[in-house]
Amino acid sequence: MTRRVLPQHTDHAGVMWHGAYLRWLEEARVEALAAVGLPYRTLSERGLELPVVSLTIDYRRPLQHGDSVDIESMVGAAQGLRLPWCSRFVGVGRHVAATARVELVLVESRPDPLGGAPQRRLRRQPPADLAKALAALRRGPMTAMP
Repeated sequence: MTRRVLPQHTDHAGVMWHGAYLRWLEEARVEALAAVGLPYRTLSERGLELPVVSLTIDYRRPLQHGDSVDIESMVGAAQGLRLPWCSRFVGVGRHVAATARVELVLVESRPDPLGGAPQRRLRRQPPADLAKALAALRRGPMTAMP
């Protein structure tokens, strides 16, 4: 996914603000699933969500207003209940501006038969269509992350 650093992504010094990275990480995950035929909306409509339970970002070089940035992501194999996504933000001159690791879990919500709040539970195994989409993403163009 390619984005351009716009004024709303930067702090007062024109450097990309740390919160903008989070938005792009989520956008990259949603777009990746859509690219392999599973829109996130389809999961949500079935009561499935992938909330973030862990996030690490290592900033290496600043991105500045006007820079073009490639967000390259790779989904890893599940580690217990956690599903890791590793990403890197590649800027001008192909320098790696930041790397990130986001861990998600799969949560299923079901209506309460008594009319109360929805019942939520962690799912150990993804449904077949999500498993297929994740497998397709693992076979994607990237083979390794630094």
